[in-house]
Amino acid sequence: MPQVLARAQPSVVTVLVAGGNGSGVVYTADGLILTNEHVVRGASDVEVAFADGRRVPGTVTATDPVTDLALVQADRRDLPPAEFRTDLPQVGTLAVVVGSPLGFANTVTAGIISGLHREIPGSAVQSQALVDLIQTDAPISPGNSGGALLNAAGEVIGINVAYIPPQAGAVALGFAIPAATAVDIADQLQRSGRAQHAYAGLVPVPITPEIAAQLGLGDLEGVIVAAVAASGPAEQAGLAPGDVVTAVDGEPTPTPEDFLAALRPHSPSDVLTLTVTRPGQREREVELTLVDRPVTSNP
Repeated sequence: MPQVLARAQPSVVTVLVAGGNGSGVVYTADGLILTNEHVVRGASDVEVAFADGRRVPGTVTATDPVTDLALVQADRRDLPPAEFRTDLPQVGTLAVVVGSPLGFANTVTAGIISGLHREIPGSAVQSQALVDLIQTDAPISPGNSGGALLNAAGEVIGINVAYIPPQAGAVALGFAIPAATAVDIADQLQRSGRAQHAYAGLVPVPITPEIAAQLGLGDLEGVIVAAVAASGPAEQAGLAPGDVVTAVDGEPTPTPEDFLAALRPHSPSDVLTLTVTRPGQREREVELTLVDRPVTSNP
């Protein structure tokens, strides 16, 4: 393991912004760094610190709030790019976190892969939802965001993105964006400055006990359509605020995170079958054709 880390650690950096820091991974030899969008949110210029102690200026070149990924161009060349492994790891295998928690550069923690295809409850806000994630019990702390989740071979299997703190009753609950997603989004951002995402044109919100009682929904599980985009896919499919979506292509969607996770693997122009109901009406199936998410979308 020390030999593996000696090869991988030079590819993990610290991204310093006003008021804090995160981590990043060397994506290309000419200084392109992959990190989390929330690490550089609101910044255009950053500083990048490398494992050898050198610090250089960096420029945020592209961001994707939907997946919480971003690219930073560091003013340095001849770097060792990280090796990415894009197939999913097996649950129970070794997981190694490398990053800069609380500013402690090149910190290494270890654990196992605890789960796959996880969603973080309550993370669906505006256009973003933390879904389809790798779960690990390797300790992740503030400042680890954007750093590497490695396998036993020192390959990047994920980009660390979040953890649930002990105050929430959690013990060793960390999450990473799978390498396949990270590479796909990074390549799109590198090519065109933006990433394509399937867009349904609706805002899903949870059915709270209060809403269920108010609308007479009983124990119905699904998401309520809070709003639809004018002339968007949902409106064109006949959906309206107040509808309840209980499944996508037959898979239940009890939370907004589940609904957005169902969209994540799809591409614009794909057709989904939504199971929809409404208080006082019979359940029906609706075909909805996805489009590319507009640069600014509300909803």
